[in-house]
Amino acid sequence: MRNQPNWRRRRSLLVLILGLIFLGCLVGPSYHWTRANVAAMTGRHDSQMSPIIMIPGSSATQNRFDTLVKQLNKADHRRHSLIKLTVNTDDSIKMTGTLRARDNEPIIVVGFQNNRDGYDNIKKQARWFSLAFKKLAAKYQFNNFKAIGHSNGGLIYTYYFEHYFNRDDITVKRIMTIGSPYNFSEANLNHKTQMLADFIKYRDRLPKSATMYSVAGTENYDSDGLVPARSVEAGKYVYQGQVKHFTEITVTGNNAQHSDLPQNAQIVTLIRTYMLDKNKPTNKGLISANPTP
Repeated sequence: MRNQPNWRRRRSLLVLILGLIFLGCLVGPSYHWTRANVAAMTGRHDSQMSPIIMIPGSSATQNRFDTLVKQLNKADHRRHSLIKLTVNTDDSIKMTGTLRARDNEPIIVVGFQNNRDGYDNIKKQARWFSLAFKKLAAKYQFNNFKAIGHSNGGLIYTYYFEHYFNRDDITVKRIMTIGSPYNFSEANLNHKTQMLADFIKYRDRLPKSATMYSVAGTENYDSDGLVPARSVEAGKYVYQGQVKHFTEITVTGNNAQHSDLPQNAQIVTLIRTYMLDKNKPTNKGLISANPTP
């Protein structure tokens, strides 16, 4: 009975030691995680990178903008890095290309293994894009970017902004959709497709500080040979009044057909003038559906 207090003291000491060890196991990883998280936030805050992230339309791959990038580099007298991602149906991501040293405005193209048309696929592609975006944000630590979508790529971006883009640490500065059929093949805006109705329903989730350009191509002022001009025009019901600036632009003449728009010289000029950081837009000569001072 005399040894019982000593035994109790030893047991209490053992419990204390085990408790301290357990606490250290919790605090250690938390400390390192906090340091890493703070370092990542600091790196993102101080980052000078502002990539242009492009999404091609249905049936197009991550190579869709190769000609556009070559034309842009030639006209801009500088070499933008070209990085390409393909998101597979199993959520895996393949990335090719490298970031050139001191290139703060690389061009990144995100394509999809399932690049088929249709609203259901657009929803899936928007989720796949969200996975690619998270990977890019973690790898390159940018705090802002510019978004360009051709055809269904603009619809994927719209769904993404409304349902997945919810970040306080990254802003989208400017958005450009090119020949994007917000009402699919329906030319009568009184007949809204389910997709357009959903876009309008959730439009209050769009990034408020962004400047948005909706570009249409026309062969005959009614369509670009595939997408009705009125369907592209329906984008104003989604973006106008929700983003900081909304501007409609119509491109005509040579290479104004739907599939030719990414190679259109006027669109290359529009991207240089309104999407690249070194050029400040003046909105001169454009038709604005939501003019702001």
